[in-house]
Amino acid sequence: MDWSGVRVLITGGSGFLGTNAIEHFASRGSEVLNLDIHPPRNPAHRAVWRRSDILDCAALGADVRAFDPHYVLHLAARTDLLETRDIRGYAANYDGTRYLIDACTSCKRLKRAVFASSRMVCRIGYTPRDETDYCPPNPYGESKVRAEQVVRDSQPPFEWLIVRPTSIWGPWFDVPYKLFFTAIANRTYFHPRGRDPQKSFGFVGNTVYQYEKLFLAPRNAVQGTTMYQCDYPPLELQAWAQLIGTAMRVDRIRSVPLPLLWTVAKVGDALTSFGWKRAPLTTFRLRNLLTPMVFDTRLLAEICGDLPFTVAQGVDLTVSWLRGQ
Repeated sequence: MDWSGVRVLITGGSGFLGTNAIEHFASRGSEVLNLDIHPPRNPAHRAVWRRSDILDCAALGADVRAFDPHYVLHLAARTDLLETRDIRGYAANYDGTRYLIDACTSCKRLKRAVFASSRMVCRIGYTPRDETDYCPPNPYGESKVRAEQVVRDSQPPFEWLIVRPTSIWGPWFDVPYKLFFTAIANRTYFHPRGRDPQKSFGFVGNTVYQYEKLFLAPRNAVQGTTMYQCDYPPLELQAWAQLIGTAMRVDRIRSVPLPLLWTVAKVGDALTSFGWKRAPLTTFRLRNLLTPMVFDTRLLAEICGDLPFTVAQGVDLTVSWLRGQ
C-alpha cells in the first residue's frame, strides 16, 4: 500500500509503543499526528506532536476532528502499577477511551481504529474462557478491563478491534525490560536454576508491523475482535537472556537456586513498602518471571504472516540503541 497522504492518528505517541509506531508509519510516508500530554521521547518527533490531554473531552475532540484521520491507533494510557487500591487514578484509560470514541464518531473518512488494551486484564497463568472473561491482578488491569468494556458497549460506527500487547521490548523502552537488559549487562541478573518458562513476548519492531497489517486486514477478519499481540512462537527465557548477554559481551548467564531468589524478592517487597519504587526484584516480579506466559496467536499470525525481525535481530537492534543512549 502507498501510505503517502494517509493520515494516521496515534494517541500516546510519546510513549514506548507510540514512539516506534510514529517512526514506522512516518517511514511509510503517511501523515502522522501524535496526541499526547507529554513531549516525545524521540526529539525528532516534535514536529508531529500536539500536546493533548485525553481527559479534556472538548479539546481532544477538536484535535481529532481537525486532523480527520484515516486510521487511529489508540495507545494513550497510564501504564504504571503504582496505584494499589483504586482504579480512579487510571481514569485516562477508560474515560479517555470513551472521549476518543466520541471524537472519532464524527470523522467521516475514518476507516479503522485499533484500541490497545493490555495482557493485564488477566493475571499471568490465568487462561480466559473468552474475550470477556477477566481476572485482573491490580487496579491498572481493572482499568484496562473497563476500557475494553467501553469500546464494546459503545459499538463505534467505524471499524474497530482491540489488541492486548503482552510484554513488548525494544528501542525506546523503559521499565521493566530495560532494567532486564541492563541487569544482564551489569552481570546482576541471575537466572532461576532449573526453570526456563516460555514467554509470549514481542519485539517492538514486529509490534508496529502488526499494527500496519491490522489496519489493512479484511474487515471480516478483524471487526470487533480482541487478540493478544506478541511475537510467535513464544521464546524461552533462558535462551533470550543468553542472546542479550552475548550481544552485551557477557559470556555466561549465571543461575542461582530459586530459594535464594525468593529471599531477595521478599527484601524487595520490604523496600517497596518503605517507598522505594525501583526495587531490583519483588515477589510479584519473580512470580511473573517464573510463570509460563503463552497466548493463542493463531488469528494474529494468520493476518500478519511472517514477522520482519527474529529474536536475535531484535536483541541486536535493542543493544545498539542502548549503547547509543
